[in-house]
Amino acid sequence: MEKSLCILAAVIFLGGFLGAAALINDATTPSYSAFNTTATSTTENWTKSVTVENRSTDRVPPTAAETKSPATAARGKQPDAENTNKASKETNNNNKEEERGNKKTEDEKTKLDCPPLGLESLRVDDSQIQASSYQRMGLGPHRGRLNIQSGIEDGDMYDGAWCADYKDRHQWLEVDAIHLTLFTGVILQGRNSIWSWDWVQTYKVQLSNDSMNWKTCMNGTKEAIFDGNQNPETPVLGRLPVPTVARYIRINPQTWYPNGTICLRAEILGCRVNDPTDIYSWELEPRSKDSLDFRHHNYKEMRKLMKSVTEECPDITRIYTIGKSYTGFKLYVMEISDNPGKHELGEPEFRYVAGMHGNEALGRELVLNLMQYLCREYKKGNQRVVRLVTDTRIHLLPSMNPDGYEAAYEKGSELAGWAEGRYSFEGIDLNHNFPDLNNILWDTQEKAADPSKVPNHYIPIPEYYTKEDATVAPETRAVISWMQDIPFVLSANLHGGELVVTYPFDCTRDWAPQENTPTADDAFFRWLATVYASTNLVMANPDRRICHYEDFQSHNNIINGGAWHTVPGSMNDFSYLHTNCFEVTVELSCDKFPHASELPVEWENNKESLLVYMEQVHRGIKGVIRDKLTKKGIPDAIIKVEDHDHDIRSAADGDYWRLLNPGEYKVVVWAVGYFPSMRRCHVGMEPHPTICDFTLTQTPIQRLKDIRAKGGKIPQDLQLRLRALRLRKLRASTKAINRRRESQQLQRRRARSSGAWRE
Repeated sequence: MEKSLCILAAVIFLGGFLGAAALINDATTPSYSAFNTTATSTTENWTKSVTVENRSTDRVPPTAAETKSPATAARGKQPDAENTNKASKETNNNNKEEERGNKKTEDEKTKLDCPPLGLESLRVDDSQIQASSYQRMGLGPHRGRLNIQSGIEDGDMYDGAWCADYKDRHQWLEVDAIHLTLFTGVILQGRNSIWSWDWVQTYKVQLSNDSMNWKTCMNGTKEAIFDGNQNPETPVLGRLPVPTVARYIRINPQTWYPNGTICLRAEILGCRVNDPTDIYSWELEPRSKDSLDFRHHNYKEMRKLMKSVTEECPDITRIYTIGKSYTGFKLYVMEISDNPGKHELGEPEFRYVAGMHGNEALGRELVLNLMQYLCREYKKGNQRVVRLVTDTRIHLLPSMNPDGYEAAYEKGSELAGWAEGRYSFEGIDLNHNFPDLNNILWDTQEKAADPSKVPNHYIPIPEYYTKEDATVAPETRAVISWMQDIPFVLSANLHGGELVVTYPFDCTRDWAPQENTPTADDAFFRWLATVYASTNLVMANPDRRICHYEDFQSHNNIINGGAWHTVPGSMNDFSYLHTNCFEVTVELSCDKFPHASELPVEWENNKESLLVYMEQVHRGIKGVIRDKLTKKGIPDAIIKVEDHDHDIRSAADGDYWRLLNPGEYKVVVWAVGYFPSMRRCHVGMEPHPTICDFTLTQTPIQRLKDIRAKGGKIPQDLQLRLRALRLRKLRASTKAINRRRESQQLQRRRARSSGAWRE
C-alpha cells in the first residue's frame, strides 16, 4: 500500500509532462517509489532528472559528460536522459541550437532539473540532519552542508564537514525532507580545512519513507555506486539512476581518501511531491509578491533585461558603460532618475555595485530585480519610489566582474564551489586591487610634526599604481574612473557568503590580521550598516542559524571591516579616502550562488533593505557654495565639520552633501582664493537633509588675479583694499623685523657683559 501511494503521488506530481513520455515505446511504466528495487530497461535509462521542477528557473548543473554521473565509473557509460524521452526529440536533433548560448536544449534541461533541498542555503534545519556517528560536535551532522566553511583552527565547534567517528561502510548522513520528495541527485564535497585532507571517494544512496526501512538506490539489478570526490573542495554531482519518491535519504560512504577519514559536505536535489496525507501540505513554497524576472542571467540575458527596462521606462532610465573586462565584456550601468544623463544641482548621486566577486551572484540578481521594481513602481505611482527617483540620481552596476561570473555560471549554482569565478580572468581579487591609501595616510600622519595639518581626504593615487605595468585589473581602472567622474555620495558593495554588513576601515593599522579600525565617521557608518541589517528579514531574525563559524548576531549583524579581517586595497576604503562617497559592504546570504528557486525569497529578504539604504543618501546637510560676487558655484571647496577629522569637497557646480547623524554642527567652508565662512547647521531626525548654503568672498589678491587674467580695469574699491592690505602686511613685517633686531641686540649685550665678568 505504501509503495502504491508513493507511485501514485509521483505520477500525480509529474502530471502533464509525463503524459505520453511516461510510457516510452510502450515499455513498463517507471516506478518512483523508494521501495522499487527492480528496474525495467526503461527505468535504467533515467540517468538524468525528470520533469518535476515546480519552483526552479535556474540552469541545470553540468551533464554527465561534464561531471561524472552516479554509477558511470562503476557501471559503464549511461545514455543521456534526452535519448530516453521522446518529448525532447526536437532538441536532440537540433545541433545548431546546441552550439549557441541560451540554447533550447539548455532550457529543456532547466525544466528537467530539481532544485536543492537547501542544506547550503539553510532551508533545511539542523534538526533534519542526522548521522550514524560523529567525532565531536564541531564535526556533527549539522556541519555536513555544501560549501560550509571552517574557522582557522580545527577542533572547535565549527569545523568544515560532517566526519564519522568510525572508518567503516556502515556510516551514513541522513536528511529528512519533511515532505514526500522526488529525489534526483546528490552533490558531494570533502572537508573544508587548512590542516586536514578528508573526502569520500565512492558512496551509496539509501531511501526510506519511515526512517526505519531502507532501500539502496539501484542501477538496474545492482546497487548503484556513486563517484564522490578527488579533492576536498570541488563539488561532484551524482544523479540517481531512477528518480525516486521518499521522505528520507541517506548518503552511505563506501571508500574514502586513504590518508584521511570519512568526511563530507552535501546538497540533495529533489522536488516536493503533493501528498494529501501530509499534515504540512498547507505550507506553500515562499514566493515574492512582485512579478520580476527571478532567474540567473548570463551576460546576454542581463543585457536583454536591462534593455527591456529602458524600453518600459524610457523617461527615467539610461544605460551606459564605464569600461570593459579583460575579455571584453562591457561593464553596464543602469541610471534611474527623473532626468537621466544629467547631474542636477543639489541632487545626490547613489550607486549599488554587485558582482565584484563573480561567483557571489545574488547581488547581481538583486540589482537587476531592483531595476525592474523601480521602473514598474514608478509607473504605478508608488510615492516612495517616485520620491527616490525624483530626488536621487541612482546608478546600478550589476556585474563588476563579468568574466568571473561567466565562469561560475557555466558550472551552475550548486557546482561552482566556494571560489570558482571569484577572481577576475587575470586571477586578481578586485576587492584587494584598489590603491592602499590607508597606509599612505597613516604613515604621513606619523611623520608629520602636526598630524592635524595632514590632508584627511582626496588622498591622491600613488604614482606606482598609475604605471602601465602595475597589477591593476581593467575592471578596477574602470570603476576608479567612474568614481572620479561622478560625485557619488553613498554606495553599497554587494557580496555573498555571509550575513553581515561591514563598514570602513577594512584595512587595519600595522597589518594586524584583525583589529577594530574606525573612521572619523564611525557613528554614521554604524548607522548605515544598522539600517540595512535591521531591515533584512534574515539578518533581523534572532533565531537564524549562523552561516559558517562566526556569530555576527552578537554584533547586531554589523562589524567594522578591520575587526572581521584586514582587507588592504578595498573599494570601501578607497571610496572614503579618495572621494566624498561613503560605502559599506553587504554580505547578502550564506549561499554565494543560490539556486534560482531561492531568488524570490531573497528578493523579499532584501527589498526593504535596498530601498531604505538608498534613502539614507538624504541624511545630514547639503547645499551650494557660491561666489558672493558672481553667484556661480565654487568647485573643490573644502567642507569641514568640527570634531570630524574627515573633510569633503564640493562638486563641479558647487553643490555638496555631507552625511551626518542628527545633531548641531559647526561647519567651516573655504576654497583657494576665498575667505573662509562658518555656519552652524542643525540636522534633525527627519529623513531629509538640512540645507546649508555658503557664500564665499574672494580675497583681494584673488580678485586682482581674476581681473588681470581677463584684461579688465581694477576697480577703485579694490585698489583701496589692496593698499590697506599691503599696509597691514608692511606694518606686520616691520614689527617682526624690529622684534628680531631687539632680540639680537639683547643677546649681544648679554654676551659682552658675560665676557667682562670673566675678566
